[in-house]
Amino acid sequence: MTTHAPDEQLDADRLDQLWDFADPGGSAQRFRAELAAGPSPSASAELVTQLARALGLQGSFDGADELLDGVHTEGLLPAVAVRVALERGRLRNSSGRRDEAVPFFSEALDRARAGGEDFLAVDAAHMLAIADEGNAQQWTRLALGLIDASDEPRTARWSGALHNNLGWALHDAGDPGAALLEFSAAREAYEATGTPEQQRVARWTVARCLRSLGRTAEALDIQQRLHESGPEDGYVSEELGELYLAGGDPDRAAPHFAAAAELLGADTWLVENEPDRLERLRELSAG
Repeated sequence: MTTHAPDEQLDADRLDQLWDFADPGGSAQRFRAELAAGPSPSASAELVTQLARALGLQGSFDGADELLDGVHTEGLLPAVAVRVALERGRLRNSSGRRDEAVPFFSEALDRARAGGEDFLAVDAAHMLAIADEGNAQQWTRLALGLIDASDEPRTARWSGALHNNLGWALHDAGDPGAALLEFSAAREAYEATGTPEQQRVARWTVARCLRSLGRTAEALDIQQRLHESGPEDGYVSEELGELYLAGGDPDRAAPHFAAAAELLGADTWLVENEPDRLERLRELSAG
C-alpha cells in the first residue's frame, strides 16, 4: 500500500526568509524556486498566493488574480483559503478599489479566526483598517485584541505596527494625548522585538507627538539624540527645525530645514504627494 506524507502548512520562518518587500521581483523568483522543489499541497498553494502578492506589488494585478484563480482550496489546510482571500483583497486595495477589497478581507478574517490562524487573522484585521478607513480604529483595536488572546510569538510581532497605526489615527483625529499612549506602546513593542530602524522610528514618532502636545523640550531631547546617533535623516532634521522654530530661534532652525529639504527632496513619494511641505522647508531654510 502506498503511503503519503501528511499535508503541511508553509513554514512561517521560511516564508519570512523568502520575502523581501523592497524587492518583489526577487521575492517572486524565490517563490518559483521553492515551488519547483515540490513542497506539500497546502504549502504549494500558499506559495502561489505569495507569488501573486509579489506580482501585485509589481503592478501586475490581472496576472496575480489569474494565479489566485488557479488555487483550489478544497481538501487543503485552512490557511490556504485565508491567504487566497487576503491576497485578492490586497490586489484590489493596491489598485485603488478599496470598496471591493473589504469583503475579501472580511472573509479572510472570519476564516482565519475559525481556523485558529492567529497571525493571518491579525493581518486581515490590519488590512480592514486600511481599506475600511472610516472604521480604522475599530479594526485596529480588534487586531490588538486578537494579539492579546494569542500565545504565538510571531503574532505578537504585529503589536508595534498596530499601536503605531492607532496612534496616528488618534493624532490625526485631534487627540494627541491618546495618541501618545499608543506611540509609547509601539516603542515598547519595538524595543522588545523590533529592528534597530523600527526602534529609531518609534522614538521619532513619540517625539513628534510630544511636539503636538506642546512638550517641546522633551521632543527636542529625543530628536537631538536621534540626530547625534545617526544616520542622517531628513525627518529628524525637519523636526529639529520645527522645534527650534517653535522655540523662537529661526536662525538655529534654518540649517536643519535646509538639510531636511535636501534629504526629503530625494523622496519620490514626498515630491509627488507633498510638494507644499517641501516648498515650506526650502523657504524656512533661508532663516
